Amino acid sequence: MSVADGGAEAADGRRWLVLAVGMLAVTAGCAFQFGLPYLIPALRDEGLSLSGAGMLAACPTAGLVLTLAAWGAAADRWGERWVLASGLGLAGVVLLLATTVHGTLALGACFVLAGAAGASAHASSGRLVLGWFPARERGLAMGLRQTALPLGIAVAAVLLPRTAAHGRGTALAVLGVLSLAAAALVAVAVRDPARAAGTTAPVSGSPYRTPVLWRLHATATLLVVPQFAVGTFALVLLVDERGWEPAAAGVLLACVQVGGAGARLASGRWSDLAGSRTGPMRVLALVTAAVLAALTVSVLTGSRAATVALAVAGVVTVSTNGLSFTAVAEYAGTGWAGRALGVHTTVQNAVAVCVPPLAAHVIGAGGFGLTYGLTIGFPLLAAALVPAAVRPADTAAASAPDRLSPPVGPAR
Repeated sequence: MSVADGGAEAADGRRWLVLAVGMLAVTAGCAFQFGLPYLIPALRDEGLSLSGAGMLAACPTAGLVLTLAAWGAAADRWGERWVLASGLGLAGVVLLLATTVHGTLALGACFVLAGAAGASAHASSGRLVLGWFPARERGLAMGLRQTALPLGIAVAAVLLPRTAAHGRGTALAVLGVLSLAAAALVAVAVRDPARAAGTTAPVSGSPYRTPVLWRLHATATLLVVPQFAVGTFALVLLVDERGWEPAAAGVLLACVQVGGAGARLASGRWSDLAGSRTGPMRVLALVTAAVLAALTVSVLTGSRAATVALAVAGVVTVSTNGLSFTAVAEYAGTGWAGRALGVHTTVQNAVAVCVPPLAAHVIGAGGFGLTYGLTIGFPLLAAALVPAAVRPADTAAASAPDRLSPPVGPAR
């Protein structure tokens, strides 16, 4: 084996290690950022209404909205490693402090702060994928990175109902320790990618001069609505409407999240083979609408198939996240990727934070079937809005294994 071959193998090993650590970090972050719905039964046992518990579950998402763009800009300027580690470390400290807090307002403030700190994971880890992986592998790599969100929720689904049986403080302490451990692992194992010349932006100046990024942001945001409408109250549906025990329902929903992780991975690989991120996004948006229609009908009719439809919807509604992240990062280029991903996730979560409390009101007024039925239009609109193509300026360069080549317009 030549020295060059050995160097290439070492680089391959390094980038997959960075991806694995980044995935673990985002998994730990997502366990508290998006896993708090699995504390809703425990919060309701403390006397909170469904709407009040839904508001608390949405607080980490509100924190994300406040700081995502700032974390992305920090990653663009100073690199991913310490931005990612410091954010997760601070989030872990806040979660441990939350174990001593009493009162809804104080607890909500802690959740907002933890979400704001942990937002670093979403901008930084996406930049790591863009910097370490060539275009021909980036869809798969970003799909793997994006599996961290459903895996984090799966961790929460398994751990929180059980640990909450020993007190809410125990559940929050577990989440805090996970976040601190992830921060330490990032500091030890992650290295920032080299910043190659010519990869700072896909167009002259800001990539926001064209409508491509705005359409990608809007498409992904529309697809967030059914994702959160289904995922936030899935445990409540199974427990209150279907008669499941919380722990058993948590195990089922953890399996659903693992299926969602597989769906993100498969869609990422599909996009690599198809040479397109947006084509698979459109198809999956249409599939999402069809699954939501089936879920609506099964819930309204009281069919036994409702549980199966809920599980399928939980898998399908998360399948496009990695595709939108990859498309945004590639189009923005490494010079703008942190900011673009920060804006992307900010817009998504600004809408996502509103979904749980609004869905709780609709469920209370008209039931689960009405709530699911109202979400069908969002993926249909997303399918119409997604750009038909986001093409690289130099197709050959974009497929080369030894350089980064972010795609440039036009899109239609």
